[in-house]
Amino acid sequence: MAFWLIAIIIAIAGTWKVYTKAGKPGWACIIPIYNLIVLLEIVGKPIWWFLLMLIPCVNIVFVIWIYNRLSKSFGQSEGFTVGLVLLNPIFMCILGFGNYTYLGPGGTPPNYGAGDYERPYDINS
Repeated sequence: MAFWLIAIIIAIAGTWKVYTKAGKPGWACIIPIYNLIVLLEIVGKPIWWFLLMLIPCVNIVFVIWIYNRLSKSFGQSEGFTVGLVLLNPIFMCILGFGNYTYLGPGGTPPNYGAGDYERPYDINS
């Protein structure tokens, strides 16, 4: 039981740091339902997507999609998305405690289009 408690605390700490890096309150990761709404804001998807998370089988597709957008928001590739899906607590800790910066929803920096930022890749392709 102590092992599970430690694992849960580490997972919460990693998610807390990810939320903080994205400019959202860290405590939001421990509030049920609200944590998904904040995660949708971080990845730049509409809040009504929360309703899609309630539909069986459809929610699996949308969770993977959200994790892909989360990895893109921190400048990572699809390989990191696979890690988020399969080993979520570990990869959330890597994002939270690692040297990754939040680029904006889906990897779009806030000042993109202002002419002073050059994107190394196109996330829309």
